[in-house]
Amino acid sequence: MLSALEQYDPEIYELLRQEKALQSGTIRLIPSENYVSKAVMTATGSVMTNKYAEGYPGKRYYEGQQFTDLVESLAIARAKKVFKADHANVQPYSGSIANMAAYLALIQPGDTIMGLSLPNGGHLTHGWKVSATSKFFNSVSYDVDPNTGLLDYDKIADLAKKHKPKLLISGATAYSRTIDFAKFAEIAKSIGAFHVSDIAHISGLVVAGLHPSPVPHADVVSTTTHKTLRGPRGGMLLCKEEHQKNVDKAVFPGLQGGPHMHTITAVAVALAEADTPEFVAYAKQIIKNAKRLAAKLMEHGFNIVTGGTDNHLMLIDLRTKNVPGKKLAKALDRARIVSNYNTIPNDPAPPFNPSGLRIGTPAITTRGMKEDQMDLIAGFINKVAENIDNESVIEKVGQEVLMLCSHFPVPDHFIIPNNK
Repeated sequence: MLSALEQYDPEIYELLRQEKALQSGTIRLIPSENYVSKAVMTATGSVMTNKYAEGYPGKRYYEGQQFTDLVESLAIARAKKVFKADHANVQPYSGSIANMAAYLALIQPGDTIMGLSLPNGGHLTHGWKVSATSKFFNSVSYDVDPNTGLLDYDKIADLAKKHKPKLLISGATAYSRTIDFAKFAEIAKSIGAFHVSDIAHISGLVVAGLHPSPVPHADVVSTTTHKTLRGPRGGMLLCKEEHQKNVDKAVFPGLQGGPHMHTITAVAVALAEADTPEFVAYAKQIIKNAKRLAAKLMEHGFNIVTGGTDNHLMLIDLRTKNVPGKKLAKALDRARIVSNYNTIPNDPAPPFNPSGLRIGTPAITTRGMKEDQMDLIAGFINKVAENIDNESVIEKVGQEVLMLCSHFPVPDHFIIPNNK
């Protein structure tokens, strides 16, 4: 395919070649990024790209669906198995679409929803004011404790009793501690609300049994299929049997037309990979690496929000280093370390130039890096932070990073599923 692309469109071919080199020669610490297997990549670029398959298996609006039906049914069955769910919908184009579909399956436009605020670690689609979810629904936000950075379930319960949302959202994009989904379910039940849980970031850890699952406690569970799950870019919904019909209708025809069958095919492959001992070992190492990285950064004087991590990510409050998050992220990028600047709870700085940095370990763990490499990476980050305006030091760190990356090439990892 690449040789054909090189011949037909050398400009795009060259950009892809450079992106591949960039991904290979950088330490990628963005928590939502990863490297898929060769099998997942092959499925994503397969002949399923040519298919249109509106509807669901056995109920399509187009002919020629003999194999699309089988592929989507496999993806559904594998999702149900690894997440231990009654039903799975694998058609959402993204996590954002999945979240909107979850809400529309359970409540009506104009009803009140309640989720974690964006500046405190929630997602745009948890009802934040610039998202369509806040325009379709009346949105109320809860925050983390300003002193500890932790979820305060008593305060969340009090806020829920005050505003009586029809739907309570659990889950986060920048929260480093274990979430008590049973407690959220208890709060939702106390006010007669539905409970939707967004596990986009931690779904791979949930599948591996390393984070409590919300599936027994939530009416609908939403997730992306990449990040820690290490699949293609897409979304997925899991739900109790009683909500199956409404969930499926909310996705199609409610929000989408034809599903992306090439992505669904790759999701099926990724779910087979996740159902292996090798994936569990990988997920365990993600957490080991994150804990070690957080500990070493704190030794260097960085302030980690909540004082550590239980999962794959951490949020750094850079005020102790007296350097803005955006400036450090840009400097780290020049040193071949990819991260993202991020707001911290009660951040006094504006969102586009916040006080925090968000980093995680899924991608570097896929490359085979372990605890010793976390020590090196913490040192690199500290050196850049302490020499933020010294380009020669930043360049030297970049050379050291490139050397480290050369010892941990991006793997063409191939896992033989244990059910084969």
